[in-house]
Amino acid sequence: MAEIDALYQALVLEHNRNPRRYEVLEPCTHRASGRNPVCGDRVELYLRLDGAVIEEAAFQGEGCAISTASASLMMEIVAGREAAALRELFADFEDVLRGRRGPDEVDLGGLAPLANVRGFPGRLGCATLPWETLLRALEA
Repeated sequence: MAEIDALYQALVLEHNRNPRRYEVLEPCTHRASGRNPVCGDRVELYLRLDGAVIEEAAFQGEGCAISTASASLMMEIVAGREAAALRELFADFEDVLRGRRGPDEVDLGGLAPLANVRGFPGRLGCATLPWETLLRALEA
């Protein structure tokens, strides 16, 4: 288990150093801003939708390694997926982070490296900020 934790930690650090889709997406059809007042993380999310499907996504912002890695991992997941499926994935992810279900009970896919955040309650807002911003963008 320690080897998997180390691998996941390395992946989170890699996404923090080299975030995917860290850019402004123009033109975009949906946009939202998010901020974590506790630690100062902020994210700006840009989406281009075709109906209910996210065609393309990008983000900008600044924050801790967990927040940036969460946004970057999200960028690898969202393109080509329907909004409803992403809402469901976020609900599963949040259940794991808040201890309502174990990481082995749901398929987190590319979000699995962030499951260890559940052991650090003060960092949950960092991991969920990009996803909460995504939900707001989808409602815009």
